[in-house]
Amino acid sequence: MKEACGIFGLYSYDGDQLAKPTYYGLFSLQHRGQESAGIFASDGKRFTGKVGMGLVNVVFNSEESLKDIHGHIAIGHVRYSTTGSSVIANAQPIVVETKFGPVALGHNGNLINTDELRAEVHGYDFKGTTDSEVIAALIANSKEDDFETALISVLKKCRGAFSIIIMTLDKLIAVRDQHGIRPLSVGKMDQAYVISSETCGLDVVGAEFVREVAAGEMVILDKNGLRSSTWSRGEKEAFCVFEYIYFARPDSLRGGRSFHDVRVHLGKYLAKEQPADGAEMVIAVPDSGIPASMGFASEHKIPYSEGMIKNRYIGRTFIQPSQLMRDIGVKLKLNPIRDAIRGRKIVVIDDSIVRGTTSRQIVRLLRDNGAREVHLRISSPPILCPCFYGIDTATRSELIAANLSVEGIRKYVEADSLGYLSLKSLVKATNVPHDRLCQACLNGEYPVKAPERMQSLKLSGF
Repeated sequence: MKEACGIFGLYSYDGDQLAKPTYYGLFSLQHRGQESAGIFASDGKRFTGKVGMGLVNVVFNSEESLKDIHGHIAIGHVRYSTTGSSVIANAQPIVVETKFGPVALGHNGNLINTDELRAEVHGYDFKGTTDSEVIAALIANSKEDDFETALISVLKKCRGAFSIIIMTLDKLIAVRDQHGIRPLSVGKMDQAYVISSETCGLDVVGAEFVREVAAGEMVILDKNGLRSSTWSRGEKEAFCVFEYIYFARPDSLRGGRSFHDVRVHLGKYLAKEQPADGAEMVIAVPDSGIPASMGFASEHKIPYSEGMIKNRYIGRTFIQPSQLMRDIGVKLKLNPIRDAIRGRKIVVIDDSIVRGTTSRQIVRLLRDNGAREVHLRISSPPILCPCFYGIDTATRSELIAANLSVEGIRKYVEADSLGYLSLKSLVKATNVPHDRLCQACLNGEYPVKAPERMQSLKLSGF
């Protein structure tokens, strides 16, 4: 599973060299998207900026690539595509000309009524295929007389998940959808405000966390400071539970608590529910399985050890996969430490199983390198349904847990045993009330119902 973007922004009251701190902020959010990156800034008169394909340090690969981006407002974006293909035309921030002046926009999430909204701006010259550009086009075609009114009228038409950052010549605006499905935080540093998908983006630039942007809230930063308005009321919060399981960086905080701490508790509950009697060692599928494996080992009172090394230099590749690459599979990213696992009965902790192919490769790899027994434990419940809100999950026909029992999955991945965390324990570990979390991929209860056409495509597998 992969996330669909990270957003970052700065509004400064005493400087106009924001390209570099925005670069650092995007660098800290790189885990949320690796396909493209972009930064734009405003000096009050015009925008300067750049977008490109690849990682942040590839698009902005020198001091020269940042030196012409200047202004007292800046926004940045890293992208993983769920709506729209991975091409330069879909890279963000998206910049459009409007009657209100130029507007730059970055979006994390996914709209479920994109086709309907696109039809409203029939004849608009779309450069790409993203739902983010549809939002920008609706703003550009608004008949309202002022920008903030136009933006709110557009937001009220949008359905799905969206944390959005918007820059005009003189404002920085942060918006969260009615259910707060995707994260978004506000920070303060010296004479500047910072907006970031996660608090790790605030940390890297030395900003102090102020608060989250609330569900249905619009935060506006301009020459008069920070102000807020609620553009949507009455909807229940439904924060994505997979932010706790996998997506958010472990050092990021929500509600004053790190995602690392939540994941350690996931592992502790998993050990209580799915022990592995006689196991000699706990290892993790790095990096996402590490906190839960630490919790599992602590609760189970068996040693935790590094059993696999991850090649952290493998980014997104544009080389077409050869048969050799397909045969190598997971070996490109993971390699067992033979001396640590040889002859031992091991417990392997991973955060989730989607299709099951990677899990099977990992189990085989561990056996081939000498593990006597491999017991697989998953720090989340089975993934039964696809996501419509900005996570690149498989269709239901491809989700192994939607088609096989736990025992059937165990046989497929060739583990000696397999155990999942219960949904009840997952919610308990987050310390968030059950009815304030989106758990749709785990229980099929969608906070925003997707159109029948979209459901039929994702559920059927076509």
